[in-house]
This record gives sequence, C-alpha cells and structure tokens, in this order.
Amino acid sequence: MSDVVVIDYGMGNLLSVRRGFEHCGATVTVTDDPGAILSASRVVLPGVGAFGDGIAELRRRGLDRVLKDVAAGGKPLLGICLGMQMLLDESDEFGKTAGLGLIPGRVIPIPATTVEGSLHKIPHVGWNELVLSPGQSDWKDTPLGDLMAGDAVYFVHSFMADPTDSRHRVADCLYGGIRVSAAIGRENVFGCQFHPEKSGEIGLKVLKRFLAA
Repeated sequence: MSDVVVIDYGMGNLLSVRRGFEHCGATVTVTDDPGAILSASRVVLPGVGAFGDGIAELRRRGLDRVLKDVAAGGKPLLGICLGMQMLLDESDEFGKTAGLGLIPGRVIPIPATTVEGSLHKIPHVGWNELVLSPGQSDWKDTPLGDLMAGDAVYFVHSFMADPTDSRHRVADCLYGGIRVSAAIGRENVFGCQFHPEKSGEIGLKVLKRFLAA
C-alpha cells in the first residue's frame, strides 16, 4: 500500500498514529525532513497540545511552507486533533494565532454550557457519535466514506473548528446538545478532530480510506 509520512514536530501521538497506519498495511515514515515529506504519497499532521505551540514548532522547522506545498500539489493531507485545527486560518486559543490557512475558518472554544444552559465538562473527552454536518448528504468522497452516522469515535479537545464555508464542515458530534465539528475537508486536505488511531475498528476504517484516496 502507499507510503505515508507522519510529520514529527515534537507534538503528536506519533507511535499510535504510526501503528494505526501500519496495521492498515502502510509503509510509514515519521520525520520532519522536508524532502521526505514532499516526496511522500500521503502526509499526516498529528498533534496534541496548544495551537500556538504547534504552529511555532512548524514554523521553526520550516514545515508550515512544506505543508502549504503539499496541499497545493494535490497530495492527500490528513490533520488529526491539533493537526486538524492548524489547517485553519487562525485560533482563539490563548489569544489570536495565525494557522496554515489551508481551510478558511477559525478555531473557537467549545461552549462551556449545554443547550439548556447548564455547565458541562470541558475538555470534551471520550467516545461520541458522528453525525452529518448540515448540508452534507453523505461522506462517500471523504475518509469517512466507510462510516455510518452514529459510529462512535474518541475525542480529547477543548477547542473546535469553525470553517467559514459550511461545505467544508463534513461531520459533527453533539456535546450537551451543541454541534461540535468532528471533521472538516477541502479538496485534498482533510482533518479529524477525533483520534482515528484511538477509535478502534471505526478509526481504522478512516485510516484505510485515507490510504485509498
């Protein structure tokens, strides 16, 4: 199966992401080498931690420009958790911080209250069911193409993506009755707020579909 480069910038679940793709039959390279990233068939940007720290590390290593070249070249690019958030224009976490600008939109806090107005736990941690985002009729042309609405995946996050164009919002979950973005996508660039590498068989279906893109 096609080779995959998982970008190592010091802030990601590299081992679990690597093992997930290897379980799916992929040859995986974990690196921050620009040449290796640009020559890969598919690129994965994982991430755990704060938006500002992640972007700063990408820029320090020159990987922000590399990722923009990957996206412009039409290669499949998958962002996971913080990696997904950094695909957007900016984040409100700890003040405004510019992102990669690959999908128009911003990263905003998950509302601290439910639709009924009561407080609920932040961060959003645990298993939650995926639902189609408004305006989406199916997931057939995305890495979620082998999933069904109601399939549960694993989340750990306090902020969520808010794409400018609703067509770039692919899947949501409901948390306290509020729609929270679970997956976004634009052309060859896709992002999962949830962790497919920690989501069992459902998550492996996402990784396999990405490998087939």
